[in-house]
Amino acid sequence: MARVAIIGAHGKIGQELMRELYDAGHDFVGIARGEEHAEDIFRLGGEGVTLDLEATDAATLAAALEGCDAVVFTAGAGPNSGVERKRTVDYGASVLSAEAAQAAGIRRFIQISAAGVDDPSTKTVVPDPQWAAYVDAKRDADARLRESGLDWTILRPTALTTADGTGRIELAEHVDRANGSIPRADVAATVLAVLENPGTIGEQWELTGGSTPIDEAVSRLV
Repeated sequence: MARVAIIGAHGKIGQELMRELYDAGHDFVGIARGEEHAEDIFRLGGEGVTLDLEATDAATLAAALEGCDAVVFTAGAGPNSGVERKRTVDYGASVLSAEAAQAAGIRRFIQISAAGVDDPSTKTVVPDPQWAAYVDAKRDADARLRESGLDWTILRPTALTTADGTGRIELAEHVDRANGSIPRADVAATVLAVLENPGTIGEQWELTGGSTPIDEAVSRLV
């Protein structure tokens, strides 16, 4: 059994991940921005910690992570949050979380990113400054994590949906992004599979809906 810290626990992937961890018998600490969100985390079976990632420091966050075995970063500024917050949350909070993990002595770090962020053409798919800022933030956050020295895994899903999970995905260095989508529940289940398989350390994959059972898709690549 592991104790997992979820950064951005009240987001949609974070909530799905808490259910996965609970069902699998793992403990979890959810880092969330509001007190009401921390209460929701408690109701889902975990420990809720209220922290504003844009207004804290690595030492404070590290104290909240003490005793955890792994960190999952799934925070994001969200749609219509503005260009600046893409940088302070999608990039800045990721870097802060990695620094806090190191300070707390936690090696394992799993990051939810986005498919195609290393491809410059991705920024032109939606001609919008916020989208371009989001792509840049995710790309740069991934680069910093790869350089961190932590035992990282980066998962880059295609378009996220609220559909029920299927338990089946396509997982590869690159997947077809043009029409790809994946339920958030399947992203969360993939995080759990990655967490439980140490062979995934140092790997970066894109994922989308597919036909391969999640555990099999992960085990094929390690």
